[in-house]
Amino acid sequence: MSRKHRDRSWPPADAVAPLARPVVDNHTHLPVPGEVAAGPGSDAPLDATELVSRAVAVGVTGMITSACETPAWEPSIALAHELAPVRVALAIHPNEAVAHAGVREIGPDGLEPQHLPHHDEPLDEAMGRLEALVRDNRDVVVAVGETGMDAFRTGPRGAAVQREAFRAHIALAKELDLPLQIHDRDAHAECVAVLEADGAPERTVFHCFSGGAALAQACAEHSWYASVAGPITYPANDALRAAFCALPDELLLVETDAPYLPPKRWRGRPNGSYLMPDTVRFLAQQRGLGEAEAGELLAHNTRQVYGSWL
Repeated sequence: MSRKHRDRSWPPADAVAPLARPVVDNHTHLPVPGEVAAGPGSDAPLDATELVSRAVAVGVTGMITSACETPAWEPSIALAHELAPVRVALAIHPNEAVAHAGVREIGPDGLEPQHLPHHDEPLDEAMGRLEALVRDNRDVVVAVGETGMDAFRTGPRGAAVQREAFRAHIALAKELDLPLQIHDRDAHAECVAVLEADGAPERTVFHCFSGGAALAQACAEHSWYASVAGPITYPANDALRAAFCALPDELLLVETDAPYLPPKRWRGRPNGSYLMPDTVRFLAQQRGLGEAEAGELLAHNTRQVYGSWL
């Protein structure tokens, strides 16, 4: 099938068999109330209620939605109050931090940075609102994230902004004793350096783990968690699989980062938590575990990081 005619629709609700043991998608991006998720290239949108229903039906019984742009904060909190399986991680994404700081700099990706109306709010004011929202909504906000560094989309001036915003998020997570979810794109060494310099929160998670042996070793040494997503199933990612196999069992988590990065057989189509069983089964195979045994391990680790609300 040519790229032009490739299927970009959502996989059907019964695309995967239910898991033998319930698990939690510890990082996704659900559409907020009043919005729908079309997914990359899809023209048949789904709302959060449908996406959550599909996930629960296959054994993904909890989801942590990451609201890392300011317009999504309050609607995501409202979503968690509406849908019992959903909890929230709040932050300012590293690329969003650059925009709020007014830095207009073309990074290695070669794209002109977007400036949207919500970016007119200065970064320090946005950070102040973030702290207040996290403090006032501890019933549904279970993590600070995603924050970190993104060397793919920013140059040196933007990197300086990202670093300081990352440090502010680290301080907030430690002060409130919340887990920290890290966005790390082409910036493994930079993220590790900041965490080592400032002192990482007790529960630190590299979301959508994309590192190699060095980052896996750092995670093992510091007891940082690695949350693995669909790309581990892609044939070309041998180095990622090798790093995953080097991580201790007790530091493993699983996620989708939906609506992007679906498991291999759905690659190029929109992703949702209901497709995560493919990734869970792949992880079980890689670790030499049965499906139920892998599910229990992942569920236990999730409780250790985020607690339980199910």
